[in-house]
Amino acid sequence: MAAIQGSDIKNVIVACEAGMGSSVLLTTQMGQRLKPYGVTVEHLAVNRIEGRPDVVLCHAGLEARARQQAPDSVVLAFNMFLGDPVFDRLENAIRDDETLTG
Repeated sequence: MAAIQGSDIKNVIVACEAGMGSSVLLTTQMGQRLKPYGVTVEHLAVNRIEGRPDVVLCHAGLEARARQQAPDSVVLAFNMFLGDPVFDRLENAIRDDETLTG
């Protein structure tokens, strides 16, 4: 399981299946939440993730594929596109410079 210090998080990928639906809305919302910390948030199809993004956010149904595409990145899976606790967990780790694992 990968880990990263909150202060080292500079980019977050919101991974989706392939569509342009709820994950695009989530990308916008997370971008607004994380902008004050200097973190960029990008939307990508899960099979287009390359390199080593700091954090990958994805629906629980895509978690295995996201881990395969980004094995060295922290992968945080959520169940709800709105209000899932994982979004607060990510922001709190960045704000409080805590270690984030996933």
